[in-house]
Amino acid sequence: MGSTKADIAVSYDVSNEFFRLWLDESMSYTCGIFDDSDKRAEMPPPGHPGERSLEEAQREKHRILAGFAHLDRSKSFLDIGCGWGANLEYQATVTGVKHAHGITLSEAQAAEIRRRGLPNVTAEVCSYLDYKPSQKFDSIISICMMEHIVSPQEAREGKSIPAYRNYFRLAHEWTKPGAYFGLQTILRNFVPRDRQDVKDVGWVTYEIFPGGITPRLEEIIAAVNPYWEVLEVKTRRLDYMKTTWHWRDRLRRNEAKIRAQWGDKVYEDYDRYLSTCVRGFEKHYQSLAQYSLKRID
Repeated sequence: MGSTKADIAVSYDVSNEFFRLWLDESMSYTCGIFDDSDKRAEMPPPGHPGERSLEEAQREKHRILAGFAHLDRSKSFLDIGCGWGANLEYQATVTGVKHAHGITLSEAQAAEIRRRGLPNVTAEVCSYLDYKPSQKFDSIISICMMEHIVSPQEAREGKSIPAYRNYFRLAHEWTKPGAYFGLQTILRNFVPRDRQDVKDVGWVTYEIFPGGITPRLEEIIAAVNPYWEVLEVKTRRLDYMKTTWHWRDRLRRNEAKIRAQWGDKVYEDYDRYLSTCVRGFEKHYQSLAQYSLKRID
């Protein structure tokens, strides 16, 4: 179900050096957190003086999720969909966890994690559906991996909640009693009414991230039962608008190099994709949520 290994290669195996040009220095390909305020409904525009850098925003994301997962030096944790290892690196070197293990379907991402040589960190190329841990974990973190669990066709067929519930069931099996889960997901919100927006959002879904679709908040809330209790949910729509704005800005500053090394199509596709993301978060087509979950024992 959802994204296959071949689909994941389309999304993440373009080239590690390509992504390194426009992501933050840790290569975190998920929403950073720019704003601390719970009182402010709006944020200053991207690039505003005094704003956190993209690097700082990504570290803040990892810090928040470490808190949601109740990580400390005595804990082991599993990172489901660990990307190029940004969260594994933060939790190993800053939080100082006892052991961190990551699973990914991307060979390129796993190679990058091995290259980093992180202390107390292991990783493997494996589907969450096939994963069989040798020991149970104290905590779990999963950052924007659930978008790959269900395909657009499966979503149309009403298979989303059962698939997400199976994911939460597996996470329950992999953890010890009393475990916490720091989860982050993109959310599907409003359906675009603008014709060009409809085309662009559909194009991103099938061309940049084939095999996957973002969940709806109500699907997540329904699917956690009976395995996890929702302790806290925080939405971060404007943070993801800013994150994608910064990615596009860095991409555009490297336009000449990208066109020369990877070709015009790669540059133009990614500029279109990131522009669609900025517009999508701005117009409420999509949002972002962080959750603190506690295992139901």
